[in-house]
Order: sequence, then structure tokens, then C-alpha cells
Amino acid sequence: MSKARDRELGMDRPITRRNFLEGMAVATAGGASLGGTAAPTHAAPGDAGYPPVRLGERGQNPGANRVMHAIRDGEFWLDAPDAEQTAERYDLVVVGAGISGLAAALLYRQRVGNTARILILDPLDDFGGHARRNEFRASNGAMLIGYGGSQSLQTPSYFSPAVKALLRDLNLDLTAFKSKYYDEQWHSRHGLESAYFLPKEKFGSDALVKVGESAADWVPDSPFPEKVKADLIQLLDNPPDYLAGKSREEKFELLSRTTYKDFLLNIAKVDALIADLYQESTTDYFGVGIDATTALDAWGNWNPGFTGMDLGDKPYKTMSPSGRLVLTDPDPYIYHFPDGNHGVARALLRALHFRAMPARAMEDLVTTSVNYAALDEHDSRTRIRLNSTVVKVRHAGDPATASSVDVTYANGGKLYKVSAGHVVLACWNRVIPYLTDELSEAQATALKDQQKVPLIYTNVQIKDWRAFNNLKIDGFRSPGHFWRGAEIDFPVSMGRYRFAQRPSDPMILHMAKVPLGGKEGDPARTQAYEGRKLMQGYTFEQMEREIRDLLGRALGGGGFDPARDVEGIAINRWAHGYAYEYMRPTDTFWPDGPLPIEAARKGWGRIAIANSDSGAYAYAHSAIDQAVRAVRELVGAAEGAPSFSDFPGPPRNRIGL
Repeated sequence: MSKARDRELGMDRPITRRNFLEGMAVATAGGASLGGTAAPTHAAPGDAGYPPVRLGERGQNPGANRVMHAIRDGEFWLDAPDAEQTAERYDLVVVGAGISGLAAALLYRQRVGNTARILILDPLDDFGGHARRNEFRASNGAMLIGYGGSQSLQTPSYFSPAVKALLRDLNLDLTAFKSKYYDEQWHSRHGLESAYFLPKEKFGSDALVKVGESAADWVPDSPFPEKVKADLIQLLDNPPDYLAGKSREEKFELLSRTTYKDFLLNIAKVDALIADLYQESTTDYFGVGIDATTALDAWGNWNPGFTGMDLGDKPYKTMSPSGRLVLTDPDPYIYHFPDGNHGVARALLRALHFRAMPARAMEDLVTTSVNYAALDEHDSRTRIRLNSTVVKVRHAGDPATASSVDVTYANGGKLYKVSAGHVVLACWNRVIPYLTDELSEAQATALKDQQKVPLIYTNVQIKDWRAFNNLKIDGFRSPGHFWRGAEIDFPVSMGRYRFAQRPSDPMILHMAKVPLGGKEGDPARTQAYEGRKLMQGYTFEQMEREIRDLLGRALGGGGFDPARDVEGIAINRWAHGYAYEYMRPTDTFWPDGPLPIEAARKGWGRIAIANSDSGAYAYAHSAIDQAVRAVRELVGAAEGAPSFSDFPGPPRNRIGL
């Protein structure tokens, strides 16, 4: 792209730019293999040391993964210094300060007692794991808050009794989202509709097309050829029974081994351009495109083409010999803090360490500043030590009889060793075999089965949302573009934090990408692995240019000027993002089992495993459920505690679970 075009886009404008790799601000291109220095002893909002507002340089960097990558590659222990044996002794050490790790710490304290000494170690520069908070300051002085990772509490109706009990203990009243926090009428009150931006690179010419309830109302205005228009209108408005003559069970069986792309091209026999239109329609939920998602799962994802096939009501059909139930979401998607599930992480921190998170009411979780200096105070019963990567976990003796576990971690270029009565590994499954030599080969193999889905969550601060109001859209999907689209943030107001009302108000746009690589039709694990390598090659400059280019082209008709209207960008790159969720056709054992997670998550001695990987389910309530299981493995369940199964909660939206 020419320098003149870059100036038109505003690439030279002095805006706020943040580049978070694995949730950590990228600040240097190098550094010792033991990682960077610890966080400042004190960090206040507005300071460069305050994690939600930290600035990072452009470009790629091993960042928070540097230490574990060195261990993975067999380089770390070649020149690692001896670990300093500290005098620190804890009842529990938790490896990972994400929602699962924080929940495990709180549940352990509830079970053992308030005198329990707990240390939580995390390699990132903020707590919450994938639940990440981004803060901006608008030109009018208003604070804008966005989510840089884990988005919402989905489908509370499905939460296990244990999750519901913990949320009550945290004083999180989810009914308040419906009654006062989430403005469900915001979009309709402003007359905003959804839209497609069809980029010329894929569809021949740029076109912004508002999507109506009936395809016949909007498809004729699209730039598609007439044959494509006819196929799309039929697919959306009046699809025939493409499997006429087969029983419902026969249809389920066929759809469970046919990708949605094959369904569109070879069963529905629509034009290939329609497959291009829907290629990324399943990435939000499944982390992979329609070339590796079954038609049965696409039906559960509300993709078109199935209403004429007599498949029944989604919520009540059995899909496998085991009789597992099909369930789709009965709840509105409204259970969202302005900073996503970082709000849940803040609630957990409040319960664990009130000096660090002195919020009184639920609304205060949004606007109260975390006292990061208090996280690791020596006199606190619960300590959270950031920028600290655990490198070794080993029982002090035979795991069957040992009374403690040694935990070694890297921080500030040095190694330290602490002692723990119990350990919860709330890190990624694939990391665990590198931390210990106490696992069986079978369990190590099962742990490595998890191949996390890479994810990029971007928040774009814009001067106002007049262009959206002028166009009467609340966002758009952009099939075929680098970014999957852009959407106005969730309309949530909590306490003193108020969502935009007037078109002249500043706004945050959310943009996302699931980088996928490999060949079309490759298994989801392969596409995730290859996509991670692709993401490592993206520069901040490249991604910013794509942001400005897309917004300018899609919203230009509403008066949007990317050079004038973009005031800040935060890019959160999660090379290891979503927990991998089992799916057909790749996982032939799904849904009847046995499942790799059943072997992977087994604790041993004084060590238990808790993370969303352990449930093969990329949701906050799964992370909590697995924390419950881990703590009960270590110290049992409290009398009268809610019941809990190894695979808690009812099935998710993925058909067949």
C-alpha cells in the first residue's frame, strides 16, 4: 500500500496503540530466556505500569510464552541458574491466575478455612487469564472499557449447582443484567440493523448490504450474480428437504459426517460464492470454518438450509447411541460486564484479597481500580505474583506419601522455589507435561491432545458512532476480509459506567479474527496449529492498516474517516486462545467417548488439574466447574455442598454433547 494511502487511512496519526501478545503488553523485541522484570511495585490508572492501559510496541514477540517455549524446545535447562530456595511455605500454590485458578483458590479457602495461605503464580502481567480488560480515555475525558478476551457468561440456565453457588458467594446477581445493566432495546431504539460488507477482493465490488428478516428483502440489493441471488434466497427463506426420503435418524447420521461446506455445495447444490459467504460463519463458536464443521453442528449454529428437513426442535433431540441430549441456548446473550469476564475475575479477586480489589457493590467492580501493589503483599493470606512462569513442579518425595510439593518459577531473570501443601495446575493442558516428570506417558499424551484455537480480539476506540447511525447499522460481517467484521460494543451500563447514547458519544468497536492455516478440510487441530504460526507473522502495523482500510471502506458512506475517527487501538493476540472443543468429523470418539480429557485431568498425589481445557469447553463456567473438581480431589467437598459430576452441566450448543 502506498504512503499516500497510509496517510489517508491515518497510519501516521498519534493515537493510543496497544499490542498485547497472550494478554501481555509487548515492550521489547528480546530479553533473557527467564523473562522480563516483575511489574512495578505500584501502578495507578493512567500510568504505563497499570496493565489495562499499558502501551506496547508494534510487531511480534515471544512475550509471556518465552520461558515455556524455551522449555519446550529443550533449551531452558541448558544454562538455567540454580533456583533460590525461599522460606515461603503455602497451603496451596495455584499455577495460573485465570478464572479457573482464582476460583480454585477461593474454593480451597472456603473448604480449608480463612487461615489458609495461598500463592497464585502467573506469567502474564495481569490477572484473569483470557479474561482481559482494555481501558481507553476518550477525547472528552470519558473512560471507555472493552473486553480483550473471554466475553460473557453464556447460558446461565445451564450452569451447574457448583457454579451457581460460587456466583452467589461472589454476590454476582445475574438477573441484574436483564433488569438494569444490559440495554436490550438499545439497537432497536436507534433503528440499527445488522449488515454484510462484501469486499471487492472476494465479491467483485465493495458493497454494504443491510440484512433484513427475509432474504427476498435484501439479497436483491447485493452485488451477487442472479444465480447466486436465487440460490441464497431459497436457502434462507424456503429451503426444500434436501434429504427427502430419509428418516430423521438417517438425516442426523448423514449430517454428522458431512461438513457444512459439502452440504452447501453437494447436497443443497448452491453456488460456490455462497459457501464463501458462510465460510467463517462457524468460527465464532467452533473456532474453525465450515470446511471442518459438520452440517449437524452448523444446524445447531443456526446456519441456513435446514428448516425444510423436518429435523425437529433443536433443544430436545438425542443425537447418539449414548442418548446425550441436544440443547441450544435458551438464554439471551446479555450476561456481559463492560470488560467481559474480567468482571468475574475482579469479583474473585475481591473475595480473595479485598485490599487489592476494594469494591463494595457489583457495579463497583467496573470502575474501582485494582491496587496492583497489594497483590503480593507479604502479610496477605492470598498472594498473586504476576510475571512469574512456573517451570517445575515436583513432590518432595514419593507422590503417594509426600507431605509437600516443590514449585519452581522464573521471575526477573532468576529462579525461585517455594513449598506447597497442595498444588492446582490451572494452566494449559499442553504445558503440564513440561512441568513435571511424574506423569505417565498415557496422561502426558492425553494432555497434549488439547490444541488451543488462536484468537485475536481487537478494540478500536472511535471518536463517535455517527457513521453507524447514519447507515442505521450496529455492525457488519466482512466475509473474505482479514477481519471478520466490526460491531458496536455491548450496550451495558453499570453504576457510574454509562454506555453511549448519543451518536456524538465516543464508542468502542470490537473486531476479531480466528487465524486458521493449513489446507481446506484439514482437521481443526491442524488448522489451529498452522493458524498460530500465521498469527506470529502478523505485525501490528499490518493489522492496524487492515482495521483502518476495512472501516473506511465499509463505513465511508456514513461519513466515517479512519484518519480522523480512529482514536485508539488495542490488539489482544491469544496464540493459545479457545480451549479445543471436540467435534465431528475429526473426533470419531465424539460424543460417546472415551474422551481424552478424562485421562488428562486426573490429579496425582497432592496435585490437581483445573482449567477450561479439562472440560474441553471454552467457557468461564467450565473453568469454574473444573476448579470445583480439582479442589474436591485435593480436600474433598464441604458438607452440604452442591453436587458435581466429572462432566458437569448440560450439553452446549454443539450438537451431540
